[in-house]
Order: sequence, then structure tokens, then C-alpha cells
Amino acid sequence: MHHANHFYGHAQVLARYCDLGELDAPPRMLGYLQHGWNIGDGLAPGTPYVEGAPIFVWSEQTRRRAWSLGRRNVTVVGAPWIYLLALEPEAPDAPPREGTVWYPFHGWEGQEVKGDHRRLIATIKDVEEGPVTVCLYWAEFQTRRIRRLYERAGFRVICHGYRGHWWRQTNPDFLLGQLTELRKHKRVASNRVSSALFYGLAAGCESAVYGDPMVLHAEDPTFGGVARIRRQWPELHGTHVDHAVARAIADDELGTAYLTSPASLRRLFGWEHLHTPQEQADEPVDHHRAAEPPPDRRRDAGLDR
Repeated sequence: MHHANHFYGHAQVLARYCDLGELDAPPRMLGYLQHGWNIGDGLAPGTPYVEGAPIFVWSEQTRRRAWSLGRRNVTVVGAPWIYLLALEPEAPDAPPREGTVWYPFHGWEGQEVKGDHRRLIATIKDVEEGPVTVCLYWAEFQTRRIRRLYERAGFRVICHGYRGHWWRQTNPDFLLGQLTELRKHKRVASNRVSSALFYGLAAGCESAVYGDPMVLHAEDPTFGGVARIRRQWPELHGTHVDHAVARAIADDELGTAYLTSPASLRRLFGWEHLHTPQEQADEPVDHHRAAEPPPDRRRDAGLDR
């Protein structure tokens, strides 16, 4: 339905979990899927919404906020990330993790982020021990001036790719690549609480939130912004935090307890009419029906009257 359902390859991950096979284009969901962690109703501010359409959110907290804001027909299904983790368990013989993967706060197509990257780099160098990988959003990564600042600081600089927009240029392996990177590192850190922070915690990283949170141009203050996040989740902020507490918060925000069965997801998303490869193989062929001549379409359409 909404093109944001396909951001980061979310629809592809969920279709794979539902055992719908390799799809060039995943089926459209009958509703709106929360595409990133937020402190509102699960939908990005300003998202055009068809009244009464289903909303699929990550957590019970988000469902309650959506209800308080007048949203109805809201269902908790958990984040696509938890389904990816179910599909891609960590190898028991994985090499030891080392260093930190750092996610600077970023803008997007409609809003740029403003901040002092040099000051942030200095803060990271003061705090982190061991190798640091800085993961920039595609817009900042393509801005040579910003990318070079982090490279010259001696950091390994990467980008997970483009999230997709209006069903175009979607990287179906975006989350898989992110998971692979996170599992290489002992820590995940950022200057703001974000989806990436919770993904890292769920993938087994320790976490930290510190440094200048930066400013998003014309940032929407509707739900309280950075000030509210710091008040509501103080346990996540600091250069070193209690890992058990942070992991429990991540599980709550990602809806880990709400991992849903493939059959239930197919029903919720309107994918019941789609067959898994095994179901297609097991479906009997009606040879008599197949041999019937095609119907007279003019007659069936009432055009011969």
C-alpha cells in the first residue's frame, strides 16, 4: 500500500519469513508498516493516511500512543529486524567481535542535519577504545566533505546503502548487510537513540549514546524530540551504560516478544492468496479443468446482448 513499507527491504524480509520464495518485487501490504523507531504513533510525521486502514507497529508502547492519538486498527507485529534475526541466527563459530560501529545522526531526502562533525569526531576519539567504524547515511556518505572528515580521522567509513523511495532503488539486502556489520563489533554507539542503536543491542552489541545530538532542519517537535527521549530513556544515554537494562529496552521497543508466525503475518498483510513454493508444488492439477476451452469473454461480460 504505502511505499514506505518497502524502505530498507522490510517487505522483502517479511515475505522471506513468510516463505514466499525469491520475489523480484514483494507483495504490497494492506496497511501501513512502521518503518523506523519513533516516539509517536509509528507513522512518520506527515504521512498521508487512509482513515481506518490497518497500521502495523513494532511495540505495545507504540500501539498505546497511536490509540491515544485517535488511531484505530493498530496491530503489534514487531520490527522487521526481529524477523531477520530469526532468519539469520549468529554462527556459533563467529570470530570475536572488536571495536565500535558508530552511527552519526543523519538527515533524509527532505531534511538536512546540521552539526559540528569535527567536534563529534574529537568526542569519539576521547571515548572509544579499539577500531571505530563510522556508518554514514547515504546522503552524508555521498557528501565528500563530510565523508573525508571521518576518513582523515582514521576511522573506517561505510554506508549500508540506499533505503529506497517510491518503490525504486530499494536494496533488499540493506538489513542483512547492517546485521553483518553489527555482528563484527563489540559496541554500537550514536549521538541519538535510533533504530540502529536498538538493532545493535538486539544483535548482541553493547551500546552508548553520547556527543552533540545535532539538529535536523525544521525538526518536528510534535512528540517532544530529543528532550523527551532523554527524559524517558535516561538509561540509554552515556558513554558506558548498563547492558542488561539497555538490551531489555531494545527488546521492548523492537517488539521481540511479538514475533508472529508466517501464517498469521500472511493473514494480517493480505498475503493469504499467495502460495509458498511448497504449497505450489503440492497443489493438485485438475487436468479436466485445464483442458476446458476458454470462456466466451464477450458473453461473460454481457457484450453479446
